[in-house]
Amino acid sequence: MNLHGIDAYGKKLALSDFLGKTVLVSFFTAGCSLCSRDLKLMREFYVGNAKRNFVLLAINLDQDKKDFDDYNKLIALAVPKEQRFPTVWRNAPEHKDSFGVITRQPTHFVINPKNQLVLKREGSFLPDDWDTLWESLEG
Repeated sequence: MNLHGIDAYGKKLALSDFLGKTVLVSFFTAGCSLCSRDLKLMREFYVGNAKRNFVLLAINLDQDKKDFDDYNKLIALAVPKEQRFPTVWRNAPEHKDSFGVITRQPTHFVINPKNQLVLKREGSFLPDDWDTLWESLEG
């Protein structure tokens, strides 16, 4: 799997930056209620597991960059800095990734520390998906 982009703060970001870590990549749109619910739960997981070599990476699918920017302004106001994770706008000209066409929001991918895809979930995360994520942290 690969990804190259620029996060909401202008920092270059690549999936390869996180080798050796479990990465949860979540594709979302700013107005998606299921996405908001999932990202809230994932943020809680992130806060509890960031020190366990876990990274949460959110990829925004909105067509209009203003929607992406407005979302990030809201996050900056509502979420403490230590609870924020990288957010990238997929439609930026410099963005490239190998995740293919995303047809449902949210869509989540769990990538293990060896950069192997261990889960793809189209739609909301399911109870068994959390188990897969936990297991990926262990090995």
